[in-house]
Amino acid sequence: METRLEKARKDPESMKARILAVARRIFGEYGFHGTTTRMIAQDVGIDISTLHYHWGEKKDLYEAVILDINTDLRRSLIDVETIIHGRPLAERMAIAIDVMTDYLFAHPEVSNLILLRYFGKTRHESSLDFKVPEFTGDIARSMGLTNDPKNIPPRAMMEVLTVMNALHNFVSGENFFRPMTGLQREDYILAAKETLKLILIPAFVERDRMRS
Repeated sequence: METRLEKARKDPESMKARILAVARRIFGEYGFHGTTTRMIAQDVGIDISTLHYHWGEKKDLYEAVILDINTDLRRSLIDVETIIHGRPLAERMAIAIDVMTDYLFAHPEVSNLILLRYFGKTRHESSLDFKVPEFTGDIARSMGLTNDPKNIPPRAMMEVLTVMNALHNFVSGENFFRPMTGLQREDYILAAKETLKLILIPAFVERDRMRS
């Protein structure tokens, strides 16, 4: 039997999918505690009983959002791995930064929700969470930091977290950082990519040179 999320992903034009898309954006903007199902229903243009019919309670919808984001992140990382496999480290990192930055800026709720989840002062009680350790292992393997994504050395874990946090901060902090720079959005995204490459690639290439 298909889950609600499977049905929504299968039919992007369905009411379930419409509600899910709005829920991702609003949860990403206000977090779990700052969001109400009434806010989501009003944005979709439906009454709250219709939302509950399709998704149940707020916790059920939030957990569906987490699963949906986890699925999208996994797919994006697989796409990146396919592109960068076998290339030199500097090239792998440059491509990965370009692809993941484009993805995250196109879906800012991903970075917002991850940062709200792990750095916010309030947490909701949910059995689901973002698969950060699993994603970190995949990234570490792609970067050549480990051969076993399930057994990552602590230093490699910290290095990957540095990369991911830098990406998330540029995305989630856009509304604060971009006015400071005076850049239009496209130029801000380009500058974010260039800055990430400038800071991260030489450090990782040098670390790799010292290890070899």
